[in-house]
Amino acid sequence: MGVTDWWHEKSLEELSTPQWEALCDGCAKCCLHKLEDEDSGEIAYTKVRCRYLQEESCQCTDYPNRSILVSNCIDLRPEDLGTLHWLPSTCAYRLRAQGLPLPEWHPLVSGSRDSVHAAGISIRGRAISDEYVHPDGYEEHIVHWLE
Repeated sequence: MGVTDWWHEKSLEELSTPQWEALCDGCAKCCLHKLEDEDSGEIAYTKVRCRYLQEESCQCTDYPNRSILVSNCIDLRPEDLGTLHWLPSTCAYRLRAQGLPLPEWHPLVSGSRDSVHAAGISIRGRAISDEYVHPDGYEEHIVHWLE
């Protein structure tokens, strides 16, 4: 690890706000609608994305107001990580919470914001806006390419 590998040297609780934001790999998987089995608690991801997500860039079109625009949008914080079992296995927040290293395709490791897309980790080109899917139809869009 080099001097600049702060993401390995600091705990999630020690990260500044800019460092916390930089830890996000930009995959946008958290912006996909998820279904939870009431009996088992198992989470199923769908390919239905939030209408405010710009799919090409995998960025929210109104990030500062996301929790206002979408009532169930998660504003992920270090204190929440123990309860957010729905985070995909590739999520940098989940990896770091488990003490695991970031993968080579992570932008902090690769030096490129496009590496997450080039590695096929992001949802780019694989999602549909929730504007076009009735909530009762989400089950028809369950995907298994996330893990």
